[in-house]
Amino acid sequence: MRERLREFSAETWKRLKRRPLSLVGLGLILAFTSIAVLAPILAPPEPNSRDYYLIPQDGYSPDPVRPSREHVFGTTEQQFDLYYGIVWGTRTAFKIGVAVVLVSMLLGMVVGGIGGFYGGWVDETLMRFTDIVMALPSIILAVVIVTVRGPSLGNVIVALAAVSWPTYARLIRGDVLTVKQREFVLAARALGASDRRILIRHVIPNSIYPVLVVASLDTGAIVLSAAALSFLGLGAPVGYADWGQLIAMSRNWIIGASGSPLDYWHTVAFPGGAIFLFVLGWNLLGDAFRDILDPRQK
Repeated sequence: MRERLREFSAETWKRLKRRPLSLVGLGLILAFTSIAVLAPILAPPEPNSRDYYLIPQDGYSPDPVRPSREHVFGTTEQQFDLYYGIVWGTRTAFKIGVAVVLVSMLLGMVVGGIGGFYGGWVDETLMRFTDIVMALPSIILAVVIVTVRGPSLGNVIVALAAVSWPTYARLIRGDVLTVKQREFVLAARALGASDRRILIRHVIPNSIYPVLVVASLDTGAIVLSAAALSFLGLGAPVGYADWGQLIAMSRNWIIGASGSPLDYWHTVAFPGGAIFLFVLGWNLLGDAFRDILDPRQK
């Protein structure tokens, strides 16, 4: 067993080295992970703060403050500290991305796995329902769900999961249709294994690898969609450490002040750069997962 793990690790490292950009993606995600873990040290909350995700506010002036010693990244309008918001916003990004992807994967595996395994009218019913959800514009459907349920970060997660699972269902159904015809599945059935055991122990584990690749790519897209909802005022409340919320606070200063278009560049550049690097990291990491898990790359 140990020898197999060593061989797998060595082969994995060789494949990664053939694609240096995959290592860049892995490095970016590890860097953001470190920031999220060390957030209480990098940006200590105020002593009397009840919610660490609330950004410290120095005043209520509508004009942002440029970067300085006191505010490393400057402030947004209403004097919210950008550095604190970006550091703790990293945790928010992971919370949204990981939660939505996990829920979407679970729903997709249940729907796609059952449909592909049993076939017939079960498959037809589940896939037609999946088609209906996929036919609706995802961002518009997410906006409708959040509007009906009420703006909040939790409802953003629910809405994005509700529009993201059909992709996973379609993907895993296709693999299940192939895997269920293989010899080891037929052997398990001949030995008297139940449908539940065959599906959970044999079919799903051998169909999940493409889903993991899509999940890594989807995490970045989920964070972008959540930022869009926050920008529209449907996500986190004002003052909450969320990158989309920080972008929303900079909308009045995107072109700067009158006659000085670069005066308040920091209000857009820092949160926008954080989103860009986070999404880029997950996209490059998805390429790395494809290289590791796709047998055609061997």
